[in-house]
Amino acid sequence: IREEDEEEEPIERYDLEYRKMDRDSTLRVAGEACWEKVCDIIEPQVTISGLKFDSRFIAIRVRARNKAAAGEFSEPIAIETTAYNFSFDASTAHAELKVQGDTVTWEPQGVKGHDPRLRGKENKSSRSATPSPNKTAASRGGRDRFAGESYTVLGDEEMTNGCHYWELRPLADWKSFSVGVAYRGSLGRFDQLGKGTGSWCLHASQWLQSSLAAKHNNRAKTLDWPLPHRIGIYCDYENGDLLFIDVDRLRLVHAFKTKFSQPLVPAFTVWCGGITIATGLQVPSFMGNFLTTNRSLSSLSP
Repeated sequence: IREEDEEEEPIERYDLEYRKMDRDSTLRVAGEACWEKVCDIIEPQVTISGLKFDSRFIAIRVRARNKAAAGEFSEPIAIETTAYNFSFDASTAHAELKVQGDTVTWEPQGVKGHDPRLRGKENKSSRSATPSPNKTAASRGGRDRFAGESYTVLGDEEMTNGCHYWELRPLADWKSFSVGVAYRGSLGRFDQLGKGTGSWCLHASQWLQSSLAAKHNNRAKTLDWPLPHRIGIYCDYENGDLLFIDVDRLRLVHAFKTKFSQPLVPAFTVWCGGITIATGLQVPSFMGNFLTTNRSLSSLSP
């Protein structure tokens, strides 16, 4: 912004515009309608919150204005985003899980192969139900697909360094789900999350009674907390932190402290109902308080 002379009106505020891009070479290709706007900025810095980084770059431009006129926008600059964006890896999903975008739902295919908890409860129509048209015989036969009572699906992007954050919401009719991380190679087709040394998860259930537990290495710690409606998952690979946050109440539900030694993937189990995820999110500013508290408690442990 050029320096003002004595005859010019002083700068009163700024306008900032931004948009997402796949390549930094496309800065001036898109039309004016593609820009998101943040207007009437008075301070010399501003935080753009709530971004979902599902593109590699974000372009930003700014202009100064006052009550008399607005200046020209600056040349846009491209900033590479580093947020963790992943999808469900449908090739790993149990045959009775339907993956559709950012949602996974449990779709039983009849009594045969069902979880024992439901046997004898299906009616005649459910026993003769046909599989979802989205599940072909070929897709159900994949060797990497979870089977048996491991109603599991993995994320399609590995974590080998850095800090990552994503969120999960259970759908209205859910009965049981787990969310966490795992070493992809450590899980067999019939393995359940939290049963071995290579997976860590938070397990929630509304089957018969409400319960919440943290699971790892075939051990479960019951948690005295209401079932969250929105769960934030934070993973710091280098520091070995895995935190689960009740986002609506802004409370730390549980934290694992470990040392990760292999590439991690997000891992999910769904039984009866469904879940939806949000990825590509900024690490929220409130995570700083939870991390400070968690590391202080860890330093006091024997």
